Amino acid sequence: MFSLTVVDHIMIAHSFRGAEFGPAQRLHGATFVVEAEFRAPKLDHLHLLIDIGLAKDELRKILSALDYRNLDEEQVFAGKNTTTEYLCLHIHGLLAAACRDGRMGPGGDGVTGIKVLLRESHIAWAAFEGPVEG
Repeated sequence: MFSLTVVDHIMIAHSFRGAEFGPAQRLHGATFVVEAEFRAPKLDHLHLLIDIGLAKDELRKILSALDYRNLDEEQVFAGKNTTTEYLCLHIHGLLAAACRDGRMGPGGDGVTGIKVLLRESHIAWAAFEGPVEG
């Protein structure tokens, strides 16, 4: 299996609902390093998995909708706790859709899986890994 990873970051604000979250129920900020790893069993005729520039640009477009925002105020997250794990799932879904609909170029057709990892700090991170099919 081949893989190609692009990295970016976001700064967000959010709060969580539920006593389990303790002080994180209050509005707080987080900075995430976001890694998007694209996987495919083979390379294309140019020996590429996916166009790294398109992957980087698409990840930035997705993250721009989150960057410097209070996620509690974003309609797409209404009624949801925007945990690190949930944000991984959300970003994965958008990247998979970009592969399926051609925004990643012809290489997107060969991508079979994507792993999205959000690093909250040097000691804590979460990821979601799943297929591109939708």
